[in-house]
Amino acid sequence: MKVVVLADTHAPRRWKSCPPRVAEQLRQADVILHAGDVCTADVLVELSAYAPVHAVLGNNDGPDVADWGAPETLELNLDGLKVAMIHDSGPKEGRTARMRRRFPEADLVVFGHSHIPMDLTGDGVRVFNPGSPTDRRRQPHGTLGVLEIENGRLREARIIPVT
Repeated sequence: MKVVVLADTHAPRRWKSCPPRVAEQLRQADVILHAGDVCTADVLVELSAYAPVHAVLGNNDGPDVADWGAPETLELNLDGLKVAMIHDSGPKEGRTARMRRRFPEADLVVFGHSHIPMDLTGDGVRVFNPGSPTDRRRQPHGTLGVLEIENGRLREARIIPVT
């Protein structure tokens, strides 16, 4: 299973329509995860044309994103891998321990908010932030994440530059 992970797209200010290099990845996706700050449900509808979408609310998301169906947190099973999602995982210090307490059953916690790509394991959990494809802030590139999941195992997690 190929999962494309997005966060912090910040439409319409930053995401006017799907950037071509993002679309390249989305065309190969079995599932899309959006870790919040989509800002408008129109983006989730656009993403749904590529593959099923699971999203959580970010601090900049409006009521239309909640009406679309995005909760504050989400736990799901992707091909046997237990995945949790939250927008803001809190400060860098103690992050893995905090996410383990928050989501005790999760193998992987996907989050956003910082716009800083991260793939870190600690305290019995892996945490993954895809960065932002449209608002790189102080990062060298806009990014997204790709997860390869097979039989309950995360075979590969990659951060892919798209700008």
